[in-house]
Amino acid sequence: MFKNSSVFRRYLVSYLIILIIPSIAGYMSYLTSISVMTKVSIDNSVTQLKQSQELLERRMSEVEGFTRQLAIHPDLGILMNETVTEGRPNVFGILKMLRHINTFGQTNDFLQNFFIYLSNYDVILTPGSAYFRPEHYFENYRYTDISFEEWKKDVLGRAHRSELMPLQPFKIGSSNTSVITYLQSLPLDSFSETSPAVIGVLIDKKAIARHLSAVTERYGGWVHVSDKEGRMISLQGTINQEDVEAMVADSRFDGSQVSQFYEDNLVITIKSGKNGWVYRAGIPKQVLLENANQIKFITWTVTGIALLIGLLVGLLLSYRNSKPIHWMLSIFGQDTKTDRKANAYDFLQGNIAEMLTSNRRLESELRQQQPLVRDAFYKRLVAGEFRTRDEVVAAAIQANAGLSGNVGYVAIIQINGYIGMDSVEVLKELHAARLVLRKTLSELAGFLPLTDMGSDRLVVLFAFEEGGAREYSEGEVDKLLHRLTELMFQDFKISIVSAVGERFQLVTDISHSFGQAKQTLDYVAELDNKAVVWFRETQETDAYYYPIDAEQRLIGTIRAGEAEEARRIVEQIVSQNTVHRKLSLEMRGQLALEMKGTLLKLLDQKPLVELEAADPIKNRIIAMQTADSIESFQTEFNEIIEATCEIIARKRNDMHLRTIEQIKQFIAIHYGDTELTLYRIAEQVERPEKYISQLFKEVTGINLSDYLERVRMERSEELLQDSSRTIDEIAGLVGYNSSHSFRRAFKRVMGVPPSTYRNTAGTDQS
Repeated sequence: MFKNSSVFRRYLVSYLIILIIPSIAGYMSYLTSISVMTKVSIDNSVTQLKQSQELLERRMSEVEGFTRQLAIHPDLGILMNETVTEGRPNVFGILKMLRHINTFGQTNDFLQNFFIYLSNYDVILTPGSAYFRPEHYFENYRYTDISFEEWKKDVLGRAHRSELMPLQPFKIGSSNTSVITYLQSLPLDSFSETSPAVIGVLIDKKAIARHLSAVTERYGGWVHVSDKEGRMISLQGTINQEDVEAMVADSRFDGSQVSQFYEDNLVITIKSGKNGWVYRAGIPKQVLLENANQIKFITWTVTGIALLIGLLVGLLLSYRNSKPIHWMLSIFGQDTKTDRKANAYDFLQGNIAEMLTSNRRLESELRQQQPLVRDAFYKRLVAGEFRTRDEVVAAAIQANAGLSGNVGYVAIIQINGYIGMDSVEVLKELHAARLVLRKTLSELAGFLPLTDMGSDRLVVLFAFEEGGAREYSEGEVDKLLHRLTELMFQDFKISIVSAVGERFQLVTDISHSFGQAKQTLDYVAELDNKAVVWFRETQETDAYYYPIDAEQRLIGTIRAGEAEEARRIVEQIVSQNTVHRKLSLEMRGQLALEMKGTLLKLLDQKPLVELEAADPIKNRIIAMQTADSIESFQTEFNEIIEATCEIIARKRNDMHLRTIEQIKQFIAIHYGDTELTLYRIAEQVERPEKYISQLFKEVTGINLSDYLERVRMERSEELLQDSSRTIDEIAGLVGYNSSHSFRRAFKRVMGVPPSTYRNTAGTDQS
């Protein structure tokens, strides 16, 4: 039984030892849960308070920016500097200024109540109203603990430079509230005790509280904000001003620390480096420990369950894992007398090591097969099985068989004297001769791509790059092959003959040059004592040139929509039959019939047979006159190729347009998703990411990412005209994670920030 075996016991003991780890982890989690969760809660609270601080300071910056906008306003400048004669104010200018300032309160809730005092007219302008007597304004908007004379003297009667009056009781009509007041005199660079104009922004405590409510709503407690002189700006929650002052004065409280426990609260203190305001938040301690207590409960529960389940799983795994070992021991021990009870693992190690050695030997043998793979690539290359250069490059990389260039010659070297002989001894002799031939050729020219062609022939590619460091001219190839012939006979008494095709200009033409070399080799027997024979020396005049590989390449290029490559192949075929051959009228007619048959074969293949536009082309092919001149036939043939490729391209373009439309529809629906990425779009249209990115750029002329951004900007333009939504909300609605990234993108595309665009749109509508 397994339970009595040493292997089973080893597994079980190891699992029991592992079970101690979750027990220790549970205890450590219990000890650290309070401190960890407290730290996390403190970090979250600090972050929350900082966010509230940033939002409040941003609003105050907008208030300051508002005063600076007014400082450069031309209409206000005219009103400030006018000289009042006989108590006649510039009513038209004042009304024009009123219409302008009515829109400011729509973009910032801190600007809903403000006034502009013009000392030369003794008039106060507010959104919607003009008070030609300051006491009338004071009747509706006044501080409850300041008299009119004090207000006129301290607020309207002297110069202010970005001053802030702390929170004070205030009465607006019949309702009571509290406000802080931001005061700025105009012009900004004035240093006199009085000024032509004073701007006062009355910020309601409720507007400030809204930006600080996130802390109190999430944790409870309180939030207190004071200016750099210690005067209260805002206070909300379960504390009053006296308690805050007492806490600050207490020696146990360190005001320089960001977070500390004071009595039963966690007190967070942040001092603004911008305006010197001090933000304090108090969070009840029991709120911080709620998550820690939950973790404690979950930790002990999970630890207990893990111990119980772990014990059962340990028994099961010990049985399951020891079973295959016993099975392997029984297999390996069938033909051995080794005492496996002494150490079963050493016994298995020896057998597995032997298996690994055999595996390495097998890998070595597979690497030795690499030349066979390379040889198969060369055979496919000369046979013309590749339609495009990209296919050739991909196959060459896979076979680790690089070519030196796209231009060159194909030569077939035949060992003489063995035609019709196929005995075992002859085949062995030919194999040795081919090895000697390869070695001698390598010594003469270095590495050359070559492959066997039967038992007595060798195909050699003299490939090079035009303008490169190593080029093979026709004379060099001829000289090299002659030298090879001499060495083979002198050193090994082996007679060879070489047949060379015409120069190829593309790797896809290698098969054509190879076909010419084969034709030349068949003609070698008629030339006595000729060591190297070139294709041009064997031209016939009684038969046309149209090999099967040229026909297959022509069909393949047309099906791929490569009209230019197809025309080049046709030009090559026509050149072979006009420049290098002199055909009779009958042979020309036969060639034309063969080429017409090629087009008809092509149209009978899918997917062209499924297209209605293929029928007119087929009728056009049938109507072609084979008795016409070869030039007119070639022109008609090329026109039919163009028409066929256009059909194929049109079908491909229709598919591309459907894909682009599908992408646009998906973006139109999901542009507001912050997780919308190129991967998700590619997944929707079931195409690769790189493919849809390139396709979208080619079809539409713009990048896919730019199009998505443009859709989002167009939607944000519409939303910005609705003043009920903040810019932060609009950023989330159009798919941005943060308002900062939205503002930056909007300004880059539209040229202005979203707030400025909203103000401009509101002014245009009014």
